[in-house]
Amino acid sequence: MDAKEALRISMNMGNYVATAYLEDLSDADLLHRPAPGCNHINWQLGHLIASSGHHMSKISPAAVMPLPAGFAEKYSAATSGVDDPARLCSKAELADLFRRQHEHALKVLAELPDSELDRNSGLEYAPTVASLLSMEGSHVLMHAGQWAVIRRQLGRKPLF
Repeated sequence: MDAKEALRISMNMGNYVATAYLEDLSDADLLHRPAPGCNHINWQLGHLIASSGHHMSKISPAAVMPLPAGFAEKYSAATSGVDDPARLCSKAELADLFRRQHEHALKVLAELPDSELDRNSGLEYAPTVASLLSMEGSHVLMHAGQWAVIRRQLGRKPLF
């Protein structure tokens, strides 16, 4: 196994867990906040999609998958308190973008020369391209851990 294969495994694990947690949730479920001031899954999923695009931009401007106009602004820190479904994407829209963004990130990884993995990303929290790609999986898993709590509050049994 090489570094790119290890990164691919990490990225796929985050996607696997998140997709499983989302499968039986409704649009309304995605708006449940586990406590005051906490983000609902709809916003977190949009944030993950937008963040992945930002991370890909640090690899190369050509590595960015175009998102719908205004998407990043719809899911910015300033909008984390929005609960109006009319101002957010539906579960189906988010799930499609999440799947496409994941597939795109895997393609970027596959096409990236090994020599680029050590290159500086320009981000303090993920200083190399490899650490940035590693975050693709761990960032998703971090949020999915929050979704586990929401799922339990909604009466769902643990999946993992």
